[in-house]
Amino acid sequence: MSGQNLLYQIGITLVKGIGNITAKQIIDHLDDVSLVFTEQKRLLERVPGLSRRIIAEIRRPEVLKRAEQEVRFIEKNKIMPLFITSPAYPKRLRECADSPVMLYYRGNADLNAAKVISVVGTKNASAYGRDMTEQLVRGVKEKFPDTLVISGLAYGIDICAHRAALQENVATVGVLAHGLDRIYPHVHRSTAVEMLNKGGLLTDFMSETNPDRQNFVKRNRIIAGIADCTIVVESAEKSGALITAGIADSYNRDLFAYPGKAEDRYSAGCNSLIKYRKAALVTSAQDVFREMNWDAETQSAARPAVQRSLFTDLNTEEKTVFDLLSKAKNLQMNSLAIELNWPVGQLSGVLFELEMKGIIRCKPGGVYGLV
Repeated sequence: MSGQNLLYQIGITLVKGIGNITAKQIIDHLDDVSLVFTEQKRLLERVPGLSRRIIAEIRRPEVLKRAEQEVRFIEKNKIMPLFITSPAYPKRLRECADSPVMLYYRGNADLNAAKVISVVGTKNASAYGRDMTEQLVRGVKEKFPDTLVISGLAYGIDICAHRAALQENVATVGVLAHGLDRIYPHVHRSTAVEMLNKGGLLTDFMSETNPDRQNFVKRNRIIAGIADCTIVVESAEKSGALITAGIADSYNRDLFAYPGKAEDRYSAGCNSLIKYRKAALVTSAQDVFREMNWDAETQSAARPAVQRSLFTDLNTEEKTVFDLLSKAKNLQMNSLAIELNWPVGQLSGVLFELEMKGIIRCKPGGVYGLV
């Protein structure tokens, strides 16, 4: 990536009035983000999302001046900038409508690992919560050691998940609510430094950004969007972990929760998620693997793919869906409808017939895949 391209990529995130969704619309329209800053005003006015007021903001010299400062910080500290169009950008996060246009990353973990889980919970972790977190990570190590464990480097369950992953030699990445020029809370600095050699630190905030309260909610959407599933170990009824769980649910990602005693304050959130069927109840890593159908993937790895000739009784629509799921493996219903350009009503009937024939199954989060 050239320094000039990086300058413009950072620059677009600094323009007042351009959020992540609008930025992606502009990028899709122009292809080259540098045109936002170099194209003539009369041509920019034709770009959807660029009003005269926003164009005036783009022209402010302070925008690229601040971007230049950040480029210097990135180069000095060996930070990997990940623009939304970069092949190294987390592909799961890219699927989310409000995914950040720019991420800043230090570490050596693959953010597009085959399996990624987010582990979150209360800052006031009990001995039970810590034990469950450690057992979860040990279970991951035993069965799928290449899994990437994501959390938020906060007190309680978050730091327990990171430290358990380091202990088990499992890659772990902390998502920060501030820039990479600081660590919050400071007492977790030594763990954060250790994570750089077995995982990493990730944020969408530039240097000199403080860990302000509102930044943690923004941080939580990355924790939810970057993973295949989110696991809540312990949580009160009102907590950041439940916010993350709600975001994961809105992204149609699988959501799991560990149950606790009915009277335990810091299990109330998990119990509520389970009670209202927002999350599947789990008590071990094996439960997660089963619900995610990862065990079936392992068992079928050595078997040949299901042959289309075995399903001679499929009609044209059913064969079309079967062929798509054979290639894509797992897709949420809305994604299937978009891929096929079918109405959801038409698709739901075909999916029902395929389920009745034992060819596909619906997994948590409304995700469909072959049996």
